[in-house]
Amino acid sequence: MTDPIPAASAPGTVVHELSDLELGTDLRFVPGVGHDRAVLLAKLGLRAAGEALFFFPRNYEFPSIETKLPDLKEGVPASLVGVVTEVELRSGAAGKSTLGVLVENDEGAFRIVFYNQAFRADQIERGMRVLVSGTPKLVGLRWQFTHPKVTTLGPDEDPPPGKILPLYGLTDGIKQYAMRRMLAGIAPHLASHVREVLPAEIRQSAGERLGCALPDIDVALREIHQPSGEDALRQARTRLVFQELLVMQLALALRRRRLTTDLASPPLTATPEIDLRIQKRFPFALTGDQVRTIAEVGQDMGRQFPMNRLVQGDVGSGKTVIAQYAMLLAVAHGYQAMLMAPTEILARQHYETLTKALAHSRVRIGLLTGSLPAVQRQALVKEAVEGKVDVIVGTQALLYGEWTPAKLGLVVIDEQHKFGVGQRAMLRSGGLDPHYLVLSATPIPRTMAMTMFGDLDVSTLREKPPGRKPVRTYLGRDNWRERWWKFVREHLDEGRQAFVVTPRVADSPRELDDADESAETSTTQGDKELGETPDSLESISSAESVFQELAEGGLKGYRIGLLHGRMSANEKAAVMQRFAQGRLQVLVSTTVIEVGIDIPNATVMTILGAEHFGLAQLHQLRGRVSRGKVAGHVCVFTDSEGSPEENERLQVFADTSDGFELAEADFRLRGPGDLMGTQQSGMPPLRVADLQRDQKILHVARELAQEIVDADSELTAPEFESLKKQVLKRYGKVLDLGDVA
Repeated sequence: MTDPIPAASAPGTVVHELSDLELGTDLRFVPGVGHDRAVLLAKLGLRAAGEALFFFPRNYEFPSIETKLPDLKEGVPASLVGVVTEVELRSGAAGKSTLGVLVENDEGAFRIVFYNQAFRADQIERGMRVLVSGTPKLVGLRWQFTHPKVTTLGPDEDPPPGKILPLYGLTDGIKQYAMRRMLAGIAPHLASHVREVLPAEIRQSAGERLGCALPDIDVALREIHQPSGEDALRQARTRLVFQELLVMQLALALRRRRLTTDLASPPLTATPEIDLRIQKRFPFALTGDQVRTIAEVGQDMGRQFPMNRLVQGDVGSGKTVIAQYAMLLAVAHGYQAMLMAPTEILARQHYETLTKALAHSRVRIGLLTGSLPAVQRQALVKEAVEGKVDVIVGTQALLYGEWTPAKLGLVVIDEQHKFGVGQRAMLRSGGLDPHYLVLSATPIPRTMAMTMFGDLDVSTLREKPPGRKPVRTYLGRDNWRERWWKFVREHLDEGRQAFVVTPRVADSPRELDDADESAETSTTQGDKELGETPDSLESISSAESVFQELAEGGLKGYRIGLLHGRMSANEKAAVMQRFAQGRLQVLVSTTVIEVGIDIPNATVMTILGAEHFGLAQLHQLRGRVSRGKVAGHVCVFTDSEGSPEENERLQVFADTSDGFELAEADFRLRGPGDLMGTQQSGMPPLRVADLQRDQKILHVARELAQEIVDADSELTAPEFESLKKQVLKRYGKVLDLGDVA
C-alpha cells in the first residue's frame, strides 16, 4: 500500500480524546492502548497511530445467513432463531464441564454445546428467545452447534443485522477483540487526516474499467476496518488494492521509460554478416522460438539505449544459445560481455561450455568466482580492465570490488530471481550502460512477471530442441523402493548414470542450511526454511545418510559420489567433473544440481523427501534427466506417512510436464510470497493486494500507469505531486529512480 505515516511523534502525554489523535501519535498514548500493549504491537511494526490505520485486516468474518432448520448443511455457517427449552450443565474430572442447551422453534429442535464454559449456564435460561450463529454438525439425528455465538432477543424482536467483523494478524498477548477495539477507535478519527493521492479522473477511469466505484481515501480507510456492508467493503478494498498496485506499476513504468530515454548504450547491430558468422557456430538447427528470440535480442542490442530483456524458457528449451548469441554479438563489435550465474558449479559449467564452443575462435574467456585465489583474481580483473578478456563468466563475485571492464557492452544474468533488484542496479554505473539480458529456467506466472519483472521485455521459449525424449515421472510408495533401486541398477548396468536428490545435507539438527558463498539455495526450500524442530528433522532424508545407505545397500558396488553446498568450491568442481566424465555412476546430492547442470548420460533421478520441495524446484530437478536423446525417469518418494498421491503438489508434478503450466499451478497452490519472496526480488511486500485474487486490478493498474507515464513522463502535473512522492518513497531506491525525484 502506501507509506504516508511519519515515525511516532510521541507527544509525551496521553491523548485523552480520540478526536485529538494525529497520524504520528505514539500508540502508547492512544486511549485504551497503554505502554504494555504498545510494546506488543511494536512486534507487528506498529508504533504510531497512523501505522495502525494502515494495518489492514487479513480477512473478515461475515454474518451467517438466517436459515430454516430443514435447510441446514453440515459445515456451512448458519443462524437460527428459537426458544431455549432445556439447559443442562454436567461437571467432569479436573474441573471440566459440558453445557448442553436445547433450542426449539416451529421447524423442530437443535442443540448447542459449550465445553469448559460453565459460566454460560448463568447467561442462558429456559424460555429465553435467542439467535444462534455458528457452523452446524449432524450428531446422530439432531443438528448441533458447538461454541456458537448466542444473541438474546426480545419476544417480538427481529434478529439484528449481522456485522462484518475484521480479522487482523496478531502477535502473542494481543487478542482479536482488542485489535478490533483499537482500530474501531482510531479509524474514524484518523481516516480524514490521510491526504488523497489519486486524482478523481484516475479513480473514475479505474472504476469504469473495474466495474466498481472507487471511494475517497477516507471512506475506504473507514470501511476497510469497519465495513458497513459487503458492497462497501468490496469498493473500499478495490480502491486500496488499486492504489497499491498503481504505485508499483508507475514505478516500473518510470523505470522502463528511464531505461529507454535517459540511459545510453553502445548500438551493437546484428548485421547480416555478423548474424551469419555467429549462427554458423551452432552445430544444430535452432527452434522457431530461438530464431524469434535471437531476432528480438538483435533488434534490442542495435539501439542506442539498453536492452532490458527477460528470456524465460522451460527446462531444456535452449536459453544458453540466446545468451551465447548475444555475447558474441557484443564481442563482434569490440565490446566485452559478462555472464553472471547463481552458483559456482553453474558458472564453471558455463565457462567450460563457452570454452569448448569457442575453442577455435579468438574470443578470450575468463572465469571469476569467490573461490579463485587472490593472485589469479587480481590478474583476471587487471586483464578485464585492460580489455584483454572478451567474456567474463562468474558468480556474484563479479559485483565485488571497485573495478569495471574496459568496454562492457552486455551483462547476462542466469536465474535473475536469485540476485535481486538491488544487485542488478549495481551493474549499471558510469559511462555507457551495458545491454542487459536475463535468463530464467523457472517459468514465471504472468502476474508475477508483470510485477517483479515489470520493467523487462519478455521473450518466451516453449519449444524443445528436436530429438529430446520425454521424462516419465512416478510417485513412489514405500513398498516400491526395492523395485525402484533394481530399476536404477538396470540402467546403470546399461552404461547410464543416475541422480539421487535429498532436501538436506546431514542428520545433525545443527546443519540446516545447504548454501555456499554464491547463495546457491536462495530459492531452495531447504531445512532452514522448513520450520522443523530438531526432532522432526531426524525424519528428513539427508545426503550424507542416503549416500552411506546406498553405498552399503541398494547400490553397493557402484561408483557413488556425494555433492552438497557445504563442500568447498574445488571439492564440488572435482565431484562434478568425475560425474561428467562418467567416472561416477551415481551422484547423491542436495539441490545444488537444481539449475543448469548438463549431464546428457544421466537418465534416472530419485528424489527423496519430495514433499519438502516446491513445484518449480521439482521441475528444475527433473530437467537434469531430460538433456539427451534417451528417455528420462524420475521417481519421487516422501518422508511422511501416507501415499504421495495425497499430496496435491506432487500429484500435479507427476501429471504435468510443461513448466509454464506448473508455474501457474505453483502460483495457485502456494501463492506469490513463496514463489518469489520480497527478499529475493528486492521489492517491498504488498500490504493489501493479493496477486492471485487481484489479477484484474493489476491489469488495470498497469494499463493506467503506462497511460499516465506516456502523457506525463516525469509526473510533473500538480495533480500527480502526492502520487509521485509515494512512488519514489516506496520504490525509488529499489528501482533506482533517483533521476525522477
